[in-house]
Amino acid sequence: QVQLVESGGGLVQPGGSLRLSCAASGSIKSINAMGWYRQAPGKQREVVAGMTSGGSTNYADSVKGRFTISRDNAKNTVLLQMTSLKPEDTAVYYCNGFPLIRFKWGQGTQVTVSS
Repeated sequence: QVQLVESGGGLVQPGGSLRLSCAASGSIKSINAMGWYRQAPGKQREVVAGMTSGGSTNYADSVKGRFTISRDNAKNTVLLQMTSLKPEDTAVYYCNGFPLIRFKWGQGTQVTVSS
């Protein structure tokens, strides 16, 4: 069974930056094809960024140019660098397989963008 643990969230002012980390452990051979998702209060969970097994990246239009997904295969870790944060980025952020959800959701990490 694979466990996903997200971290790195917090409270940041508009225009600020955060780096989220997703550590995968358990019965996982690699962290290829992983993505970041978010769920804001009262809204459905949505994909934010994804990286295919071949290394191609995909981003939601709302975060293009501001967010960057990367991975460290040696550490089984997926990262999300977020810059120029906006209040509308406020949500709980999760990682999982991409484009297919393959694992049980972790607890997520809260990102709050507010002045």
